Amino acid sequence: MKLLKQIGILALIPLFLLVGCKDDEPTILAPAVVSSNPAENDVDVATNTAVEITFNKEMDATTINTTTFTLLKGTTAVAGTVAYSEQTATFSSVSNLEASTLYTGTLTNAVKDMSGQAIANNYTFSFTTGVVVDETPPTVVSTNPTNNSTNVARNKVISITFSEAMSSASFTSTSFIVVQGTNPVAGSVEYADKVARFIPDNILDASVSYTATVTTDVKDLAGNAIAITKAWTFTTGAKAGLSVVNLGASGNYVILAKTAINNSPTSEITGDLGLSPAATSFITGFGLTDATGYATSPQVTGKVYAADMAPPTNTNLTTSVENMITAYNDASGRPSPDFSELGTGNIGGMTLEAGLYKWTNTVTMPSDVTISGSADDVWIFQIAGDMTMSSAVNITLSGGAQAKNIFWQVAGEVVLGTTSHFEGIILSKTGITLQTGASMNGRALSQTAVILDKNAVTKP
Repeated sequence: MKLLKQIGILALIPLFLLVGCKDDEPTILAPAVVSSNPAENDVDVATNTAVEITFNKEMDATTINTTTFTLLKGTTAVAGTVAYSEQTATFSSVSNLEASTLYTGTLTNAVKDMSGQAIANNYTFSFTTGVVVDETPPTVVSTNPTNNSTNVARNKVISITFSEAMSSASFTSTSFIVVQGTNPVAGSVEYADKVARFIPDNILDASVSYTATVTTDVKDLAGNAIAITKAWTFTTGAKAGLSVVNLGASGNYVILAKTAINNSPTSEITGDLGLSPAATSFITGFGLTDATGYATSPQVTGKVYAADMAPPTNTNLTTSVENMITAYNDASGRPSPDFSELGTGNIGGMTLEAGLYKWTNTVTMPSDVTISGSADDVWIFQIAGDMTMSSAVNITLSGGAQAKNIFWQVAGEVVLGTTSHFEGIILSKTGITLQTGASMNGRALSQTAVILDKNAVTKP
């Protein structure tokens, strides 16, 4: 079974790593490093740690050796061995590393994937050891679902969290398994940030008990295995669970609108802005500098696009706006809500678990709101009226919940109050206003205008 390692980080790989061919030929993902473990600038690293590099695809193991993957103490090479398995290269030193010492790992661009493509550039990273040898076995902090959970969504990703960084290479098709009775569930495994995840290839059966098992073959970077095999059981419910709303090309923008994007400086926007069918003149307050097919702004870490810019910008924006409307209709049309008219629209002070929520009127947040769930859970909020967030109110994520999986479909106007903080993707039919100092981790996608006033907006 092919392991998919650190998938979320792949979104950070630059577009130039997608090696394009002719229009009628497939696009081939070029090889790249997605992470190292220890990470860049890590400190207090155990002196008996192994060093790992994880790739975005399967590599040619014959190109990964002690010549192409090295570890240096200053300018002195560290003696060690190199192994490759399941998209992860591992350097193991012959003896323990020295305490309180800076080390630099290097992977050269002689490393290639199975098709013979090399990584674009040499990859280097540094870390500093501590003073201890790690002989402590890692422990399991939590599982999701928890043991004996019921009514688990049938599209659930099964995960386990550890007390420390683990060896990616130790997670295999035999060390993390899920079974229904005695029948193995087909799926893939990924590991990132102390969390291993089993992703079933197909939706799980309804109302059936499953058992997940992680064996003592999983280890930390120092080679310490978990003390005992961890097994937990859960039972699915009747529902498949929510799937994310497909944003299509509209997901390329942190702010997308049809009629205007107006800003009172100075805002800090991370991500691209798009406006269509309105022209560039309807994007105000950014101090734009024109380029071919886009503009730039000192307030935007990204590019600014409008319908009157050079092709293919206009065509791309038309598609993006169409996809935004399709996404809005998808979110508004999801049937069988898990929660209807919760709090009669006042959700201040609530903790919201994953699911589909529906209100036939206005939703207000006069006090802080918590959205709690795992990294794979999905929230869709269907709001027929306005959505108003009071000043200084915060939405907080817990349990691993991610803003990219939270969708606020609002038929009316959205207003985020002064210095408030918002999480999630807004799909608004009427308009979105961020009052002075409000911040947002998500996307503002409006079928009319987006109004800004000294705001920080960051793509999820």
